[in-house]
Amino acid sequence: MNLSEKAEKGSTRFRYIKLCIFFSGLSVFAQLYLFQPMLPTVAEYFKTTAGDSSLLVSSSTIGMAAGLLFFAFKADSYSRKKLMTFSLLSSALLTLLSAWIPSLSILIAAGVIKGFVVSGVSAVALAYLTEEVHISVVGLAISMYLSGNTIGGMSGRILATILAGEFGWRNAVLIIGLQSLLLGLVFWKLFPESKFFNPQKTDYSLKVKQMRKFFTDPYLLRLYGIAALLMGTFVSVYNYLTFRLEAKPFSLSHFVIAFIFLMYIFGVFGTMITSRLSTRFSRNLILKSSVVFMLSGTALLLSENIYVVIFGLGLFTLAFFAAHTMASQMTALHAKQGKSSATSIYWLFYYFGSSILGSGTGYILHAFSWNIFITILLFSVAISFILASANKDLKEIKIS
Repeated sequence: MNLSEKAEKGSTRFRYIKLCIFFSGLSVFAQLYLFQPMLPTVAEYFKTTAGDSSLLVSSSTIGMAAGLLFFAFKADSYSRKKLMTFSLLSSALLTLLSAWIPSLSILIAAGVIKGFVVSGVSAVALAYLTEEVHISVVGLAISMYLSGNTIGGMSGRILATILAGEFGWRNAVLIIGLQSLLLGLVFWKLFPESKFFNPQKTDYSLKVKQMRKFFTDPYLLRLYGIAALLMGTFVSVYNYLTFRLEAKPFSLSHFVIAFIFLMYIFGVFGTMITSRLSTRFSRNLILKSSVVFMLSGTALLLSENIYVVIFGLGLFTLAFFAAHTMASQMTALHAKQGKSSATSIYWLFYYFGSSILGSGTGYILHAFSWNIFITILLFSVAISFILASANKDLKEIKIS
């Protein structure tokens, strides 16, 4: 296979890959977290607690984790484009269906199914990019995918908050479902087929061997642990900050709170900054620095001054996406064989962290206080720094 055929910056193929991979991230994350800013509204509608309502978010991430475990074995059996297209279209239809589901328990169950099917995108996106894009622009392509994740999460939250306030939460879900369906159709039409990958019959013995290698590689295990802890912390903050801002001493309206989610734009900066810095500095140094900034941003959320909280949230968001971009790149580049399995495991830990910490900290907040809640999150981020510090730079250790 002629490696010079890989998509390079400026080529038509690269432009389509960059656009469509951005759209895929936009769709996935707009759907995955659309209930997050509406948790107080949904909790009131179904007469339930913050922790119980947070299961609407955790159900999707639990489904995502289950799907990633499945695709860690089966992803290479399917066409990359067909799998991603199926995931985007079927998840959009499930989101549309959710607008009419009358029961919280059934809505949670639908979230699990939606998370499972949409995991097909995350399972192969990074593998596709490292296979199809020239090494000189892999970092840029991955940053575009993660930027789509970021903007999708931001737009989904802002739209959901505003639309739920104006038209009710069910209509908000319906509109985001229609948007996701449109993005899926555009992806189906424009996304280039793989040139450097052909579907293969699953060799389970080989997959188990690869998985055993990944689960016994200290370098990757530390990256997986970082993914779980940082994502769990991130989701916890965005799950429950709305409850905090609605209460005293802030007492903010739904409309004002919606625009606080514009802090997500700092996540885009985080992904772009790391792609530039990685050409000048050690990836692990960037990762450790990002975790330190995330720790600082988390601490600022203890403040009762709204301006300090907003600044802290911006710093927290930028640092999280910088750390996540770097950790996911390091995972994809480190695994020389079984890339889709290695990245699937990364996402598996990422979403397990989101599910377990994302819901568990809600019960802690309900039982104790905001300060105890933030202290638990500071502890999680500090452990991530210890894990990052234990890793050597990517150039010094590779899986053969």
